[in-house]
Amino acid sequence: MFRIVLILVVAWVLQAIAGRIIRTFRGYMAHRTSAADELRRIDTVGTAFRYFATVIVVLVAGTLVLGELGISVAPILATAGVAGVAIGFGAQSLIKDYFTGFFLLLEDQIREGDVVEVIGRAGLVEEVTLRYVRLRDGDGYVHFIPNGEIKSVVNRTRGYAYATIDVAVPEDADCDAFFQAMREVGAALRADKRFGPMILADVEIFGVESWPLWGMVLRCRVQTLAHERDTVRREFTRRLVTELHARQLKTA
Repeated sequence: MFRIVLILVVAWVLQAIAGRIIRTFRGYMAHRTSAADELRRIDTVGTAFRYFATVIVVLVAGTLVLGELGISVAPILATAGVAGVAIGFGAQSLIKDYFTGFFLLLEDQIREGDVVEVIGRAGLVEEVTLRYVRLRDGDGYVHFIPNGEIKSVVNRTRGYAYATIDVAVPEDADCDAFFQAMREVGAALRADKRFGPMILADVEIFGVESWPLWGMVLRCRVQTLAHERDTVRREFTRRLVTELHARQLKTA
């Protein structure tokens, strides 16, 4: 009886130590960032570590206690092995979801609030769990994507993005005049109190992007905050149209 109590006490101590280590890890990581989505990711990873630690401690302690009670664990393990094989065939996709979800969180590939594209679906990430990723697309539809189906992630909202603007002009157009209009619109937009903080660099003029039969396509781009790409692109286009009309520069 003393040995059983000792096993249970040791198991409880190990469980407490594991919880303490996980909480310490969480606190250490939380001090390094104040972003809400980053803290949520840390909490999710900590929960996964706590769950695995609990399962391991309970299994080992249970096996030792059964041994002390004189119950042979060999038949139980054999039965569990046969059942495990049968269950494994049906649950392998679920296990794959959890493992993939764990590494998605651990490697910080997806956060809540990101705009991503996975398995041909694009949208705002509303929830990330070990089981699935919940996306809301531009039409407002919600997609629940099992993590095991995710082979690659295109994250559109990390660090910065580029707002690309194309202008179709006649073949005989004065390209330099259009480029000058683009530069001035970009400078005015960056100086704007509302849109300026969204822009990270001056406008880049790429020049003639293509030369179709009907004319030319001129391209420029603006480096922006990741979540503000479309906002800057729309405003830049609106101002550029106004500026071209004011300069009497005709587009195709």
